[in-house]
Amino acid sequence: MDFIRSCNLIQDFSVIPSGHSHTDFSQFDFSKTREQSPKIDSTLQQFLKGNQAMAETIPFKNLHSREYQGHKKKVHSVAWNCIGTKLASGSVDQTARVWHIEPHGHSKVKDLELKGHTDSVDQLCWDPKHADLIATASGDKTVRLWDVRSGKCSQQAELSGENINITYKPDGTHVAVGNRDDELTILDVRKFKPIHKRKFNYEVNEIAWNMSGDMFFLTTGNGTVEVLGYPSLQAVDTLTAHTAGCYCIAIDPLGRYFAVGSADSLVSLWDISEMLCVRTFTKLEWPVRTISFNHTGEYIASASEDLFIDISNVESGRSVHQIPCRAAMNSVEWNPKYNLLAYAGDDKNKYQADEGVFRIFGFEST
Repeated sequence: MDFIRSCNLIQDFSVIPSGHSHTDFSQFDFSKTREQSPKIDSTLQQFLKGNQAMAETIPFKNLHSREYQGHKKKVHSVAWNCIGTKLASGSVDQTARVWHIEPHGHSKVKDLELKGHTDSVDQLCWDPKHADLIATASGDKTVRLWDVRSGKCSQQAELSGENINITYKPDGTHVAVGNRDDELTILDVRKFKPIHKRKFNYEVNEIAWNMSGDMFFLTTGNGTVEVLGYPSLQAVDTLTAHTAGCYCIAIDPLGRYFAVGSADSLVSLWDISEMLCVRTFTKLEWPVRTISFNHTGEYIASASEDLFIDISNVESGRSVHQIPCRAAMNSVEWNPKYNLLAYAGDDKNKYQADEGVFRIFGFEST
């Protein structure tokens, strides 16, 4: 079956060359057909707008970061709620805080402290379907669910080890938790009780579901990404991704790719349908600790012990901007609606004490 695979406009916008499934190319003269058919003209206008939008890039060099203070010790994790209006931060000071962020405003930011954990809050994640519910994972062996409207813990599960990773299934029904003993626990959110437990005989780092929730990814200390079916948790594939341990994983919001950050200082980009590596991002020189796609899937941010955060174009692989930072980064996350990047690291003050800050890049003024 013959089909058009690609098309581009010639400068006067009257001709579109098109690549077919065969190797030949055809040209269509739109100067005549536009007069004959308003529908074709409307389609052409939409195509032109799309091309123009794609050509526009974010003026990164004109954007600024703002700093947010509140924690007493360093921040391990930052995460946005599903509508991009609130940011949560988890800290070594045993608390999480929730900040109301106005993407285009500059009013004083209010924050809410979530207290109850008795050890470091290592990672947190928001319910993907509910803008006021957040789950926290702590070294105190508990996982807690909070309603930020009241600031109260609504559910709590006591697990077997020090929890370091947590992620929601995209439909909001399950939460996956990883601990320091390489054990995975899946919790049913409604009852907040474990429904799956699995101990692995290799180092398990970050974990993630794909967008449809039928595949589950584990990054490992062996340099592999283990792909499991869900809910069976049966092995589907082992991807030899890097020459050193894989530390972090991010899923493209459009569902096309996933990215993996490694101790070999590389970020690899994988086609999720083919399970093939399509490119690598090479700007960092230290082990990659944290990565995140922006909401359109056009850009990927990655960070390490390098004193900058790299932002690269996903399709070209080129670095388009670097955000300077003063310490190794622990967490970066793009807002799900706007081009705002939250980031937090091991920042210290002049007395070498933890600053307990995080920052957000992407504002038009400081």
